Amino acid sequence: MSSSSYHITTLLEKMGDADKDFRYMALTDLMSELQKESLSLDSDTEEKICERLLVLLGDKNGEVQNLAVKCLGPLVGKVKGNRVENIVDVLGNNMLSQSEQLRGISTMGLMMVISELHSSSLAAPVSRRICSKLTAALTYPKLEVQIQLESLDIMSEVLHKFGSLVQSQHDKVQAALLPLLSNNRVAVRKRTSVAIGYLVQNISNALFEELIKHVMDNLINPTKFLQSYITCVNVISRHAGHRFGNKLKIIVPKVAEFAHSAGENDDLRESAIQVLESCVLWCPGEMQEFTGQIVDISLNYITYDPNYNYDSEDEEDDEYLDDEDDYSDDEDMSWKVRRSCAKCLAAIVQARPELLCEIYTRVSPVLISRFKEREKSVRLDIFNTYSCILRQTASSKHAIVPEDEMQDITPLVQLGTQVEAIVRGLEKQLYDKNDKTRQSCFSLLGELVTVLPGCLTPYIDILLPALHKSLSTKGASCYIKISSLSFLRTLLAHHSPDVFQSSLPDTLSCVIGAVQDTFYKVISEALLVSEQLVFVIRPKNSNNPQVSDLSTAIFNATLYRLKEADLDQEVKERAITCMGHLLANMADLLQSQLAIALPLFLDRLRNEITRLTTVKALSVIAKSSLNVDLQLILGEAFPLLGTFLRKTNRALKLSTLELLDNILIKYSSFITLSMVNDLIEELPRLISESDTHVSQLALMIVSRLSETMPQSMDKIPDGVLPAALTLIRSPLLQGSALTSMTTFFCSLVRSGNSRLTFVELVQHLTNPVYNPSPATQPANSPLSVHKQAFYSTSSCISALALNCATESEYQSVITKLLDNLKSTDMSCSVRLFALLTLGGIGKHRDLSEHKNLQNVIMSSFNSPTEEVKSAASYALGNVSVGNLTLYLPIILSEIQNNSKRQYLLLHAMKEIITSMSEKEESIELLKNYVPDMWDLLIRYMESSEEGSRKMVAACLGKLMLIDHESLLPKLLTFTTSPSAHTRSTVVTAIKYTVKEEPQSIDVMLRQYIGQFLKLLKDQDLHVRRMALVTLNSTAHNKPALIREHMEDILPDLYAETTIKLKREVEMGPFKYPVDDALDNRKAAFECMYTVLQSCIDRVNIFQFLDHIEIGLKDVPDIKMLTYLMVLRLVHINPNAIMLKLESILEPLRETFQSKLKDICPIGQEVEKVQELKRSAMRAVVALSKIPDIEKHPVFIDFMKKLRANKETDLLLEQELQANQASYDDMVFSVEH
Repeated sequence: MSSSSYHITTLLEKMGDADKDFRYMALTDLMSELQKESLSLDSDTEEKICERLLVLLGDKNGEVQNLAVKCLGPLVGKVKGNRVENIVDVLGNNMLSQSEQLRGISTMGLMMVISELHSSSLAAPVSRRICSKLTAALTYPKLEVQIQLESLDIMSEVLHKFGSLVQSQHDKVQAALLPLLSNNRVAVRKRTSVAIGYLVQNISNALFEELIKHVMDNLINPTKFLQSYITCVNVISRHAGHRFGNKLKIIVPKVAEFAHSAGENDDLRESAIQVLESCVLWCPGEMQEFTGQIVDISLNYITYDPNYNYDSEDEEDDEYLDDEDDYSDDEDMSWKVRRSCAKCLAAIVQARPELLCEIYTRVSPVLISRFKEREKSVRLDIFNTYSCILRQTASSKHAIVPEDEMQDITPLVQLGTQVEAIVRGLEKQLYDKNDKTRQSCFSLLGELVTVLPGCLTPYIDILLPALHKSLSTKGASCYIKISSLSFLRTLLAHHSPDVFQSSLPDTLSCVIGAVQDTFYKVISEALLVSEQLVFVIRPKNSNNPQVSDLSTAIFNATLYRLKEADLDQEVKERAITCMGHLLANMADLLQSQLAIALPLFLDRLRNEITRLTTVKALSVIAKSSLNVDLQLILGEAFPLLGTFLRKTNRALKLSTLELLDNILIKYSSFITLSMVNDLIEELPRLISESDTHVSQLALMIVSRLSETMPQSMDKIPDGVLPAALTLIRSPLLQGSALTSMTTFFCSLVRSGNSRLTFVELVQHLTNPVYNPSPATQPANSPLSVHKQAFYSTSSCISALALNCATESEYQSVITKLLDNLKSTDMSCSVRLFALLTLGGIGKHRDLSEHKNLQNVIMSSFNSPTEEVKSAASYALGNVSVGNLTLYLPIILSEIQNNSKRQYLLLHAMKEIITSMSEKEESIELLKNYVPDMWDLLIRYMESSEEGSRKMVAACLGKLMLIDHESLLPKLLTFTTSPSAHTRSTVVTAIKYTVKEEPQSIDVMLRQYIGQFLKLLKDQDLHVRRMALVTLNSTAHNKPALIREHMEDILPDLYAETTIKLKREVEMGPFKYPVDDALDNRKAAFECMYTVLQSCIDRVNIFQFLDHIEIGLKDVPDIKMLTYLMVLRLVHINPNAIMLKLESILEPLRETFQSKLKDICPIGQEVEKVQELKRSAMRAVVALSKIPDIEKHPVFIDFMKKLRANKETDLLLEQELQANQASYDDMVFSVEH
């Protein structure tokens, strides 16, 4: 016998001892043993422990009984299932005992057993056994009330935790529960409703229908138990609202009738309104026809307070005292009705954001009038409801702000007219004795000013005294201080500094008092406010005479916190940041204090925890226009910064490089050559394609050094230059990183270093092009470097030739490039490079002195390589920019006379229009040629080549940006052209006129775009596809253009998601299916995804979901788009997803069950199927995070089957890890 078994045997003997103290101590030791994970019990010991514990449940000593019950919990996990079932049987029988004490202990025991059941293999039989016992007890004719209540509590717990495991007994449980809704005891009826709520989450549709019929029969023919049935409907709607949709036309009118006819029965009226609220949240689509009626009911009863006269309160002196504390009426339950109305209105606001304008018209004024509500809990709910309105306004704010629409009636405009009423309504509440009331006021006002910046300017004198009082009142709680400070910071950030100047001393005094608080959260928030106050105390161009005194006060308060070493991390960081902004804005007033503050920054720089925050703060100081004297710390700080570049922390590296750049701009005179040389040694490892942003900043540092300390360039050729030459061959070098690279090479030449001359650098740059080697040439590529590397290298050579070369060096470069093009022996790589470089130079300098240049370039149109042809178009277009009068007429003539080169010449024209549109003077020059180009482009809109039509469309679109007033109406006339090619070109041209940044064409385009998008109804498939592409581009870049047309656009968009034009194509002996409408459907679903991001408030979410369901059953590419939409909708409207959950999960299940067909054993196809499943699993993980989805029977069943399959189980775990989640965090508990 093991020592553990022997010890337990000894304990069992003591548990039978006559002395209660021995029994108690033995149970304590047994509890300790059972809690050990290593404990293993043999069958005989299990039986003895179970028997002894069950006996002790009836012990005469209460302490022994309680401890015996507690032992049952850990015991459940240590014994076999049949033992647990036996324990359940005994406890169930004890519940029918006449002994009240034994019943109570047994109830506790059953609860303990239920809480410790984790394994589904054990939980299933045990929970079924418990259900069976409870069902028998509840149907016992003369069961005592107390036993009924305890049985219902346990039944609720079982159904809540294991409802899906006791499906075989659902019919018996429901049959036992329904009669109890008519029990004479209120407590029994209420607990029965709770149990039914948990039951409906898992019952079958047939049982659900039976339940609803029973409830509805009692609503239609009401009895004295009507309120219980209303409560039951409320509970059902909250737990299974997604199953309620098709019952609403019967239920809602009846419930609304009860809300009106309840008389003085406030509990009944409250329950009825709660039912309406739940239905609005769970079934917003089906509730649309009842929304107006529900709003009427809510607005009517939110003012329902029959026992209180608010008018008499208004006549009293306005001393801002909480007089309502004197009022009390324990029997008055009308506050529950008002609270339920506030919550119902909040549900409508959340579910129907498209009704914001109507809400501001009807609901907002009533809510504002109820800010005076006497009951505190109701008042908080009213504040919360109004906050919901503000949050909905904020979420749709981007869609409402176009300036030319501001004169219309929009939520923002309506809110602006109600600001005064809001402030006046809250004025008294800001002085309320209740902290939660004041916190809610500050929160609401904070959201208001975030939505409508500057709107509280006229009321600052009302708000600041209330804030000062909340912050300065002795004994004020930390929570009200934090709320006050948070609102004060928001107020300061969203208003002009001028409005605060008269009250600055008082405000600053309160904030400094908070900085000196003892609670770290208050200190942290106060430091944030102090940081914001820095900009208020001394705004730009300010001559405030108080600045000196105020700056000293805020400096001393911040310095006190900056010096302390044993503070919370958050406080340390905010003290550093605040001091950084303070010195950047007021260093000239704090000269004597710099010697105190700056060494502290140096100390914080040495600390690993605070170094990143300190680097950012020093960067702010270094950029200051006050030229703060940092000489005191630069000698030690600069080398320290160099060591930070070796750290793996990317944020630290980026911030350090930014600080170093700022230091080199203003403080290079304090930097020695040895310090710079140490820095240069750190830079090469930062310059790589693994992080182009870090590389960009590192190159900027070298450029800055070449300007401020050219003598430091001696080490560049050995370290930094090779790294830069490697990076320039990367396909990832683009955009701002490429700009930094060109600046870098130009700065090297300007430094005057003998090893960094123009000729040397050009040779280094062009060597991989002219002399390719295995080390520089990409694998399996005919070109000497990557395609992007040609653009990068040519950009650098162009910049060097234009900015750094002597005239002779410049001419030699041009001559060499032309010779390369004229030679017949040159490789495609050399030709490609020469054309791109000529284009880069010709864009900025006239090359017309070189005779027949255009012919030399156009000769490359005959190249067999597409890259060379494209480069020739680029070169011809950019060279023409240098001398438009000479070259543009030639290009126009060639387009008309040479149809074979039409596409390439149109590409060159596009380059001209694009480049000439960058400067105002160039636009004026180009306007002279617009009529000729327009006429030419119109002529080729019907080109049979799709590539040429796309290029024509691009040119037309860019031309309209230059002269939209005359060209846009002309283009509109072609939407009715009989040629489908013309119509598709026209609608594609519109895509090129829509850009993210504001354009002069926008106002006019808003008027016309609806007519262009009528081509979504076109008979031609290709025209509709081009219209969809244009719609997608517009919705992404400038959704304001199409918002007013969404009602007309959406039906056409949805129509494209359903069209399938399948046919079979014969290829030899095989037949392959082809769907001509597939590209249109893809484009339509791409549009839907974009609309979901930019115009969601103009979309009926349930119609939208209907078409997502269609996409979930389409081809893999479309399925993946719909999975992304599901992911987004989970965050936007989870209730809508819950309503459609069954129809979403079924296609997902089919995706996981799909297999790759034997006829397609291709690696790419295998990967496509795997990526589809991964995408589907990401959607499942997102769905699992919807609140209460773990209670949905369809989802539970779905997850069981998912977990039962090894492949999908592994895929699920991988996605959970990728989302930094774990299986335990998911809202279901299904084991193998």
